[in-house]
Amino acid sequence: QVPLVESGGGLVQAGGSLRLSCAASGRTFSNYAMGWFRQTPGKEREFIAAISWSGGDTHYADSVKGRFTISRDNAKNTIYLQMNNLKPDDTAVYYCAADQNPYSDYPSDYWGQGTQVIVSS
Repeated sequence: QVPLVESGGGLVQAGGSLRLSCAASGRTFSNYAMGWFRQTPGKEREFIAAISWSGGDTHYADSVKGRFTISRDNAKNTIYLQMNNLKPDDTAVYYCAADQNPYSDYPSDYWGQGTQVIVSS
């Protein structure tokens, strides 16, 4: 298990920014690919972004490309999702995920409990 704890969600106006954080426990954090997903009621969980173990490879959903940036700090066992130019459609619960495959572009072995993001129009 890799305990993951998200933070940084909240209420923001359209066009604003938020930065989500996901803190992981465990000495093997730096070996895992990490990612962000989101989910709204009645819909399936949607992939947002992924980052390889070193941070050298990143992948984004088309819906957030150019607005969101995923990054990681292995020294702090933390990944981030910088969200800019937020839109009401970005409203969702955002989940952090980890994968034992260090290059996974769809990390999904372990999940956090989520943090709510609400974007008002």
